Amino acid sequence: MIRNEYETKFNENMRGGDGTVKIENFLTKEELYDKGRLFGKITLEKGCSIGAHVHENEMEAFHILSGTVEFNDNGEKRILKAGETTLTTSGQEHSIKNIGEETVEIIALIIFK
Repeated sequence: MIRNEYETKFNENMRGGDGTVKIENFLTKEELYDKGRLFGKITLEKGCSIGAHVHENEMEAFHILSGTVEFNDNGEKRILKAGETTLTTSGQEHSIKNIGEETVEIIALIIFK
């Protein structure tokens, strides 16, 4: 199967963050064999963010494709750029914010524990 159209959602103030987050789901939960809930691309425009939240019984990985972000990893804030990858495991907290001038694009994967 080859796909070039994706389910797209727009989340305003996602998890208490700023602006509108665009999420394009590459695969459905069923296509992930119900072992995850997201494999897709997240887009954050300038100043946009996803607020702090904890993952329970799942992990989330972000791979930064473009832009500059401030990533909160359990209270430790770091600046990340294209080519870097994060991992938030079950019971851990994270948030992410576009702090640069260009649009941020992230590949995101959430897998159940």
